[in-house]
Amino acid sequence: MSPEASDMDPVFKALADPTRRLLLDRLREHNGQTLRELCEHLDMARQSATQHLDLLRRAGLVTVVRRGRERLHYLNPMPIHEIEERWISGFDRPRLRALSAIKNQAEEYAMTDAPASVPTYVYVTYIRANPEQVWHALTDADLTARYWGHANVSDWRPGSAWEHRRVDGSGAVDVVGKVIEAEPPTRLVITFEDSPESTREPSVVTFLVEPHHDIVRLTVTHENLANMEMFGGISHGWPAVLANLKSLLETGEVLPQAPWEMSPAHR
Repeated sequence: MSPEASDMDPVFKALADPTRRLLLDRLREHNGQTLRELCEHLDMARQSATQHLDLLRRAGLVTVVRRGRERLHYLNPMPIHEIEERWISGFDRPRLRALSAIKNQAEEYAMTDAPASVPTYVYVTYIRANPEQVWHALTDADLTARYWGHANVSDWRPGSAWEHRRVDGSGAVDVVGKVIEAEPPTRLVITFEDSPESTREPSVVTFLVEPHHDIVRLTVTHENLANMEMFGGISHGWPAVLANLKSLLETGEVLPQAPWEMSPAHR
């Protein structure tokens, strides 16, 4: 058996159980639930739900984010996407896309007029670095200019403004916001306004840096998104930016080409 195949064993084991699939369905419908909320919807004992969620977490299908005393559970679709890429996409993607489009359109017709909620986006990456290095990379204008193509400028104190400035010499600012929380080197919370002229509430980005020996786990949570178009944009943008950050910290160089210039994998 190849190493790649054995790596997928925990994912297939997790997906084989109908209760765990139901937990994933509940998180797909409403991401970021506490254990109590999941148990309420599933009529399941807390101990049983904890065991199932722990297996899903070890398989990489669920990510847990701490918020105060609460532990919020988020669906992580990457292992399922890897299954799709390996065993499905290379065979009959055009026909499957057409069938999926027909199914989605039929479901849209069957839905009520109530607006669909936009899910919270969560991305987790592991970096060979210490928390201070990751914090510096997130808050230093020169470093963000290298891996993001924009300089993030602020004094990073709670209540202060921050700007996402272009580095093409124009000085143009594409995103603005305020610093909500700053706890160096482990937690940074900012508002994220890509349309400052809009009257809608700004979205909120949380960076959580958790050390483990010689590595850190960096969790980026982007919530209060305006619409699915914005969700799609950041779903393409955050992995690209964070891959560049990871490369810079681990090798001293960003990736040879800007990863956000690639087309999204689903196109």
